[in-house]
Amino acid sequence: MEESNELVRMRFQKIAPFLDERMRRLMAATEAEAIGRGGITRVSRETGLCREAIRLGQAELQGDRAGMGPGRMRQVGGGRKRTEAKDPTLRSDLERLIDPVTRGDPESPLRWTCKSTRQLAEALKALGHQASHRMVAALLHDLGYSLQGNRKTLEGASHPDRNAQFEYLHSQVVTFQGTGDPVISVDTKKKELVGRFKNGGREWQPEGQPEPVKTHDFPDAEGGKVAPYGVYDPTRNEGWVNVGTDHDTAAFAVESIRRWWAMMGREAYPVARRLLITADSGGSNGARVRLWKVALQALANETGLAITVGHLPPGTSKWNKIEHRLFAAISQNWRGRPLISHEVIVNLIAGTTSRQGLKVRSALDMNQYPKGIKVSDEEMAALNIRWAEFHREWNYSILPQPT
Repeated sequence: MEESNELVRMRFQKIAPFLDERMRRLMAATEAEAIGRGGITRVSRETGLCREAIRLGQAELQGDRAGMGPGRMRQVGGGRKRTEAKDPTLRSDLERLIDPVTRGDPESPLRWTCKSTRQLAEALKALGHQASHRMVAALLHDLGYSLQGNRKTLEGASHPDRNAQFEYLHSQVVTFQGTGDPVISVDTKKKELVGRFKNGGREWQPEGQPEPVKTHDFPDAEGGKVAPYGVYDPTRNEGWVNVGTDHDTAAFAVESIRRWWAMMGREAYPVARRLLITADSGGSNGARVRLWKVALQALANETGLAITVGHLPPGTSKWNKIEHRLFAAISQNWRGRPLISHEVIVNLIAGTTSRQGLKVRSALDMNQYPKGIKVSDEEMAALNIRWAEFHREWNYSILPQPT
C-alpha cells in the first residue's frame, strides 16, 4: 500500500509542472479510479488536490460535466467569485474615496491625504469591506482610473482684449524687425538652488553610478539661490542670461538688459536708435512696477535708445517667446545634473544650443539689489514716457531725457 502511494506521488510530481488546471484533476481522477475504493482520499493526500477537484475530474471522464468543451478548464461561471461580485457596495465606496468632492462626500477620511492603493485598501477595510492593495489597483483600472499628474491648462480669467493685444504686439515686432531695430523678449527663469541638489530629468551615467545629491532641498549658506534673468533676441535666435545672486527686482531686470546691450546688442545693432521689449505683466518687469519704468528711463538715457515696452496680457506668461526658445533649451541642457556652483551654472547656460542654431551667453551678477525701494510720484512725473493709445497700461515708450 505504501509503495503504491509513493508511486502516485512520484508520477504526479514529475508531470504536474507541464499540466494545466484541468489536466491535473483529470490525471488525479484517473489515478483514483485505478486504485478503486478509497482512491480519492489516497490521491488527494499524495497530490495535494482537494477531494472535490478529483470528483469533478471523474465526472468529466464519464462525460457528466456539461459546458466543458475543448479548450475550457472550468465550467462557465466556475472558479472563485471576484470580491466586487460578492460585495455590491465596494465599487461605489471606492469611488467616493477616490473623488470625495465630486462624489458628494466631503467628510471622507482620505479627503486630505495621498490616495495610494494601500491607503485606499485600509479605508475600505474600515468601511467593512474585504480589500487588498492589489485588488484595489485592479478595480481602479476597471473603473477607468490611472495615475495622473497635474497639467497646466487653466489660464484663469481671460481679458477681453487678450487677442487684440497679441495682434498689437505682433504688428510692433514686425515693424521693428522691418527697420532693423532690436526686439527682445525678457523674463526671469525660476530660481535655482546652488549645490549638490537633485535636478529634474535624467542623464547618461555609467550603470549603477548615479550622481550623488543631498536628500533634502534646504538652501545652504555657501551656495544659496540664483535668479537667472534672460534676454532673448528672436530675430537672431540669440540669448543672454544674467545669473543674479541677490533679489529679483526691477533694478536687476533692467541691469540684465543693460548687460545684454553692452555684451551683445550694441555689436549686433550698431545703428539702432530704438528697442522693443516684450515682457510679462507681472514679476520684476511687471506693467505696474514703478521701479521698472524708472530704471528703464536711466537705461534710455545711457544708451540713447527709445525703449518701447509691450506687456503680454495677464495669465499668458507661458506664451512668452523666451519660455520656449531659451528657457526650455537651458532646462534640457542641464537636466539631471546638480548645479553645484555658480561657475557650473554659467557654463551650462552658455553651452546651451538647439537644432535651430540657438546661441547663448551668460555671466554672473553678484551685485546687491535690495527690495522695497519706493518710487515717488515726482519721480514718475519726471519720466519721459509716451503712452500708447491702445491699452496704455500695457504699451508705452520711454524716450531719452534731454540733457
